Amino acid sequence: MKELLLGNAAVARGLYEAGCDVASSYPGTPSTEITECIAEYDEIYSEWAPNEKVAMEVAFGASLAGKRSFTGMKHVGLNVAADPLFTLSYTGINAGMVIAVADDPGMHSSQNEQDSRHYAIAAKVPMLEPSDSDECLAFTRYAYELSEIHDTPVLLRMCTRVAHSQSMAETSDRTGMQPLPYEKKASKYVMMPGNAKQRHPLVEQRTRDLVELAEITHANRIEPGGKEMGIIASGTAYQYVKEVFGNSVSVLKIGMVNPLPEKLILDFAEIVERLVVVEELDSIIEDHCRKLGLKVDGKNIFPSIDEFSQNLIAERLGAAAPQPLALEDAIPARPPVMCAGCPHRGLFYTLNRKKATVLGDIGCYTLGANAPLSAIDTTVCMGASVSSLHGFNKAGGKNSVAVIGDSTFMHTGLSGLVDIAYNGSDSTVIILDNSITGMTGHQDNPTTGFNIKGEPAGKIDLESLCRSLGIPRVRVVDPYNLDECMQAVSEEMDAPGPSVIISRRPCALLKTVKAAPPLVVDADKCVGCAACMRIGCPAISHRDKKSRIDSTQCVGCGVCAQLCKFGALTK
Repeated sequence: MKELLLGNAAVARGLYEAGCDVASSYPGTPSTEITECIAEYDEIYSEWAPNEKVAMEVAFGASLAGKRSFTGMKHVGLNVAADPLFTLSYTGINAGMVIAVADDPGMHSSQNEQDSRHYAIAAKVPMLEPSDSDECLAFTRYAYELSEIHDTPVLLRMCTRVAHSQSMAETSDRTGMQPLPYEKKASKYVMMPGNAKQRHPLVEQRTRDLVELAEITHANRIEPGGKEMGIIASGTAYQYVKEVFGNSVSVLKIGMVNPLPEKLILDFAEIVERLVVVEELDSIIEDHCRKLGLKVDGKNIFPSIDEFSQNLIAERLGAAAPQPLALEDAIPARPPVMCAGCPHRGLFYTLNRKKATVLGDIGCYTLGANAPLSAIDTTVCMGASVSSLHGFNKAGGKNSVAVIGDSTFMHTGLSGLVDIAYNGSDSTVIILDNSITGMTGHQDNPTTGFNIKGEPAGKIDLESLCRSLGIPRVRVVDPYNLDECMQAVSEEMDAPGPSVIISRRPCALLKTVKAAPPLVVDADKCVGCAACMRIGCPAISHRDKKSRIDSTQCVGCGVCAQLCKFGALTK
């Protein structure tokens, strides 16, 4: 039957139908919903792992035990999981293993715009790239076939538009898979140098075999059309090309983006007068065509930054652009802000007042870098805040702290804190514990006490953990209490040696959190000083020289009232 499915939901359905038994992931937009949807299938064991490296190793362990496995992550998550990926290319697998990696052209929710196809090339593993939900499902099933036939993990490359768009997909029943027996085989799985040397030639042969497959696989196909121009495209760029040109040009759709075919591309070039490659981000397919000796247009026409659109393709290739529906009025800009009642706001206001250098991290709290709080100086990658703070202070930095979320701390913050404790810098790390993984949509993590299905699970005690790592001073503050925050931050930043402050207050958007009555402004007492605006709460506005509070947004946290010297903000 056919179903209207989100791209990520279609991948999850493909995993279910293919007989996947074990799934381990770390949430990361735009990949998160794959594993959330998997959790709805009771036949598949699913979990949130502390980070992507752990998740990939869990998936390998399940494959080794003879059951089909899966791990999913966003593109920067593959950086974290790259270590096992490169070696798993050598060891191969037992039962099929599929790795979904979701790229983010346009950086809708990411700190860079990297192209994950480079990982497939460098690790020498096959990569499939679907263009719609139907291919998301079909390619996921196909990935397991490739994995087991060619003894390799298989990468499934998603992107934001395919992951978060809906289209029809052909669904079917689940395939019952019998577990494969595990055989002890050190020469295959123990990657000491002697064994690894024997495995590398097998990897190279596998690549040659996959190139032959790329010539005939259904994932790559020629769609005949006009001969004046032939376009090679994959992923979402293929959809844009078809929307602009329909069948007026010939198209070579690439579904297996690594390894790329050779003869198929050469044959396609023979039947068209002009060859054009349309691909987002880097020139992977274009460079491959040039190596084959073909004259091709690509990045001389199209940019290497941001995502494409139908209008961009039409403009650059001289076609008539589709006419989209337009609103009569311009939509006002709406920059992202921390939510009303966000527990991080009070802590960032404190750090702003301290004029501290704040080494930041990845999470919704990164918005603390924006005005008026302007409380974060750096954001690099998961866990970098803690390690960078140590280096900053060892180089003579002063008046500095690191901020890191509870989920991010469990992801890659622990090692940095060990470095601080072991090598003894005068560093204060602030763990922003909002009791959830907030940025990706409220997923549980090892500090919340619940697993992916909401069932009770092992709960990490952050205070005990930090002390066990060698941190002598660990204290907890309520970020809604500005005086308490200022006292804790001042004392710990002035004290010698390492310390941890845990800023603990649940995310205001959690269903279990009951909002207090909203505050109101006493117009007679409000003098229009706008001191309450300094915390950047979206529930507060200032008009006609008076502050106003939107009762539909205010959760009654009371942080703004602590800034008003005239008692104008009351419950």
